[in-house]
Amino acid sequence: MSGLGFEFATATRILFGAGRMAEAPEVIRSLAGGRILIVTGSTPSRAAPLREGLDRLGLSTVVFRVEGEPTLELVREGTATAIAAGCDGVVALGGGSVLDAGKAIAALAANGGDPLDYLEVIGRGRPLTQPSVPLVAIPTTAGTGSEVTRNAVLGSKEARVKASLRSPLMLPRVALVDPDLLAGAPNAVLSSSGLDALSQLIEPFVCSRANPLTDALAREGIRRSARSLRRAVLEELGAPEREDLALASLFGGLCLANAGLGAVHGFAAPVGGMFHAPHGAVCASLLPATLEVNLRALRSRAPSHPAVSRFQEVAALLTGRTEASAEEGIAWVRELCQALSVPGLGHYGLTQAEVPLLVEKARAASSMKANPLVLTDEELSEIALRSL
Repeated sequence: MSGLGFEFATATRILFGAGRMAEAPEVIRSLAGGRILIVTGSTPSRAAPLREGLDRLGLSTVVFRVEGEPTLELVREGTATAIAAGCDGVVALGGGSVLDAGKAIAALAANGGDPLDYLEVIGRGRPLTQPSVPLVAIPTTAGTGSEVTRNAVLGSKEARVKASLRSPLMLPRVALVDPDLLAGAPNAVLSSSGLDALSQLIEPFVCSRANPLTDALAREGIRRSARSLRRAVLEELGAPEREDLALASLFGGLCLANAGLGAVHGFAAPVGGMFHAPHGAVCASLLPATLEVNLRALRSRAPSHPAVSRFQEVAALLTGRTEASAEEGIAWVRELCQALSVPGLGHYGLTQAEVPLLVEKARAASSMKANPLVLTDEELSEIALRSL
């Protein structure tokens, strides 16, 4: 390939490994010396050991709870809490929703203004000008890779859509990924988050902005997801499976932030906004049909596109067979979704009548821009209908 050029950006530091959560208090103290806003999920007690560790180091804490996926209203409330308490650091401890909320709060606390001043698609899209308040991102699920991405996905109840607050200035100072934090995760969470991670490895690998660095991460992540996700959900979530899933999620975040995504996530943003459906589960519902329609469109309209051969490579990585066809890879994904009892989009309220509106919103989504080729409205409608 000639004329190759790309950029790669991520958290200032990535700390990975079982047991590394014990290092969190000292890591946080090295970044912020006064009061810390701890953003948590619906069970704030999970943050108790961290708060005790920070207290021993002389740092006071304020807890802000995120229930469900982050909205504009919630982020406004969290930002006001951080500013009123005089917090000079933010820790996000939880799943992707918590991490996204923490990133948005840290950005707005430093830049001022309203989320709509900076939000893509439905906001004013102004650039952030100040680095976020120092942020430590600690994922407790293995799906979004949000600990190493430069955006936060926020829902708008009024617009019935999700859109991103995005800037390199939002990258966490530290991403601390401890696979042991996955222990005890419910199967439904492992399944939906794990399939979200898999889609965030496959989509950047076949997308129009793939580059050699994200390719290497995607290949390794797909292998690890393929060998451990089914086992983790249906059999045993042991230390090897936890490590594989945590790495797959981390690598997926690195890939999407530096290459892009595609139609799966192009649909996921409006579906989540229209029906308040969990992001990972939506991506899982969409993945098989999106892969199949994309492959067919590529073979029909762009048979020499490099993504065509990449679909075959994905199949080899998923099945462990170098001779596997692209169709066998897609069948492998479909069978995995069936084995993990992934519900269709109809489960969350989508009906055939709303598909045209969904297609219109999906076409405008930022993730759609990196799809390997532009899909027609008929093709997008087919994906939505087949994912019901």
